[in-house]
Amino acid sequence: MLLPAKAEVARQLRRYRAWERVMLAAPNDRTVRTTFEDSGYTLCVLMGKRCAREAADAAERYLRTNQVAPAQEQNQVTCLQEQQVTCLQEQNERPRPATAVRRRPPAAERRSPAGR
Repeated sequence: MLLPAKAEVARQLRRYRAWERVMLAAPNDRTVRTTFEDSGYTLCVLMGKRCAREAADAAERYLRTNQVAPAQEQNQVTCLQEQQVTCLQEQNERPRPATAVRRRPPAAERRSPAGR
């Protein structure tokens, strides 16, 4: 499963929390409420949750766990790049048909010589 970048999760979580505070201070302001809901939706999409509260909790858990040092992260990126190169090489080694096979159109699209 692909996971979002921790920097992006942290940025969206900070944005969500900031708009949450503003919305609680001015609950009747429609612009503030709309922006708060938009930030919650973005966090939901990023974390794969249906509720903004669940998404915020999931983001906090995600940011607390599996802290990777920059050197380790670079090694992981290098490893992924090597895997992609290997995968592409394997795809290029697959046998290809020698000639293209031409097929006739389906029977419904064929016309008889008498129908011209």
